[in-house]
Amino acid sequence: MKKFVRTVFGLLALVAVILVAGTLFYGTKTVHDLLGENKKLKEAISTLTTEEQIGYAKVLMQEARDGQLYTTLRFVETERGNPLKTVLQKEVEIEGDIVHFDALIVSFSGQAVIDGKDRSLYLWRRVYGDNQAPSAGFEIEEPGAEPARYAGLLSRLRLKDQQMFWNAIWDLANDPEALEQHGIKAVYGNAVYKKLRPGLIYVFKISPTGQLIPETVPDL
Repeated sequence: MKKFVRTVFGLLALVAVILVAGTLFYGTKTVHDLLGENKKLKEAISTLTTEEQIGYAKVLMQEARDGQLYTTLRFVETERGNPLKTVLQKEVEIEGDIVHFDALIVSFSGQAVIDGKDRSLYLWRRVYGDNQAPSAGFEIEEPGAEPARYAGLLSRLRLKDQQMFWNAIWDLANDPEALEQHGIKAVYGNAVYKKLRPGLIYVFKISPTGQLIPETVPDL
């Protein structure tokens, strides 16, 4: 009986050690560990497809107040693979009629993808006026959070791993080459601007080289 009890306690102690070790490992896990070892993450990135349109903006109103022109616009972020479906929209008022749209474009080279083909993510950051500092602009997506366009992309990963990944991706806005060793980097110069007018829709398209291009079409 004593031998049996010792065996049980021994097994319980072993389980406890394994659990503690696992907790300690997970607690010290970095995004580099995640990107280097997680097959499910690479499979998720492989599901990204080539995109042609990622959103649009429409002027709702322009009016002069105290000698200054103000533009009220609706910004719409569209679903991946379905440019007719809205996943997020914001209405903002900008001083003036020249508006900047800031996106973070993140590229994944073959080593970060299961099938070895390059992929890209397009994350909307903010919108701001010509007389406004970018840091004072209106936030579109919440930095560090899962973007609306990519909801469910990492559903097979643990929640902590999802949060770690998105935090690291958003941080590329400040350090574009932080994840370059894993074949991931941010593309420079993705804030585009347009002089906006009522009666027009400004559709944001992706060029063959992966750059953001605003295309103007009539509001029918």
